[in-house]
Amino acid sequence: MALNKNLLRELRTGAGLSQEKLAAAVGVSRQTIISIETARYVPSLELALKFAVMFKCHIEDIFG
Repeated sequence: MALNKNLLRELRTGAGLSQEKLAAAVGVSRQTIISIETARYVPSLELALKFAVMFKCHIEDIFG
């Protein structure tokens, strides 16, 4: 499955969050955030929902 670029890094930096702080806020490791930002890992629906709630947007806005 080909992974597409996502906007997680842009949203995170725009919110002034480090990878470590975002990881702690959603309950994953910093390495998981790195893997998602570089499109090497597709997050679970539960994790994608946590990102959407945190950044007050739709999942499709992040991973569309």
